Amino acid sequence: MPSKTSRRNFVSAGLSAGLLAPFAGAYPAIGALNPSQEATSSGAPVKLAYKTLGRTGLKVTTVGFGCMITSDASVIERAVDLGINCFDTARGYQHGNNERMVGAALGAKRKQVVLSTKTHALDKAGMLQDLDQSLHELNTDYIDIWYLHGRSSPADITDDMIEVQQNAKQQGKVRFIGVSTHSGQPQLIPWMVQKGVFDVVLPAYNFSMDAAMDQAIDTAAKAGMGVVAMKVMAGGFRSVKPGSPLAQKFAQPGALLAALKWVVNKPGVATTIPSITDMDQLDENLKAMDQPYSPADAKILAAHLERIRPLYCRMCGQCDSACRNGLPVSDVLRCLTYAEGYGQFALGRERYLELASARSARCADCASCTVNCPHGVHVARRMARAQELFA
Repeated sequence: MPSKTSRRNFVSAGLSAGLLAPFAGAYPAIGALNPSQEATSSGAPVKLAYKTLGRTGLKVTTVGFGCMITSDASVIERAVDLGINCFDTARGYQHGNNERMVGAALGAKRKQVVLSTKTHALDKAGMLQDLDQSLHELNTDYIDIWYLHGRSSPADITDDMIEVQQNAKQQGKVRFIGVSTHSGQPQLIPWMVQKGVFDVVLPAYNFSMDAAMDQAIDTAAKAGMGVVAMKVMAGGFRSVKPGSPLAQKFAQPGALLAALKWVVNKPGVATTIPSITDMDQLDENLKAMDQPYSPADAKILAAHLERIRPLYCRMCGQCDSACRNGLPVSDVLRCLTYAEGYGQFALGRERYLELASARSARCADCASCTVNCPHGVHVARRMARAQELFA
């Protein structure tokens, strides 16, 4: 996206100009606090593993902590005590309450960890307001990584947005900048590499995705961009209650640990941010840092993929504009995943109600569905289920 405007010249020159140089000594060195440290998990010692997050130079535990649906601060406190040093939240999570809880949980240990948050804002004023509010709620004077949140394509990222991020770096409010994307389409990542101004990318990345995403991840890593993987459990389904209609279908022992190990063992991925809501999940996730991804894990995941195939949307984008009524199919199915896969009905309904176009039609009104998922998702049934739950 070449241009001769001065703003674009400023943006593309951001990293090469060494915008962080004046602040190089202002931040604590974060890394392997004790590389030989062993964390006790359910009575068993677990050795922590670290990777360097691209050109940021930050050494992060290969399993981090996604705080989006965490409501128990003691789980975060214990994770820090055990040595996890990468925590992720966002301005909009839990209506802003998540940042406040994370800040309180980290407390005096905040500077021992890599703390990231995100802005959903689509304009300069909104971004600046989000940043100041995030700093306040997190009780910190800087953010380690500040993401533009939920962008799907280069068209979703304007020069104004990048300029705000770069200015925040100049002011010392932000150390590194990046973009998060839920899309399973890999086009955004190569564009970010070519743009040359982003330090970190936070993509949805899991065992269900095809080789194009693998290649995009490797391209980013080789270019020095830090890669933090989210949505690593491919829909989760960890919180399915015993006796529910989904319980037997997703009763696959070891599947979610295998999914996390799959990502952790990818050389291009520096760290991951799986959602963690309780001590049991924390204990299980710790194992992924100390266990290789094995042929047995691959077999478990192959079986699990067959189980979730009718339900789990991979956000591949191949159904975009396929609905005759213009429904945002992948976005609606992601809302359903929050409710059924993560056990977070309120979050799923909140995100669903943000989709104005999703409320304009009902799948039951159509005699047949024009959306044919190449991965086997039962789209019409899933869309009707979402409308039943949320509308």
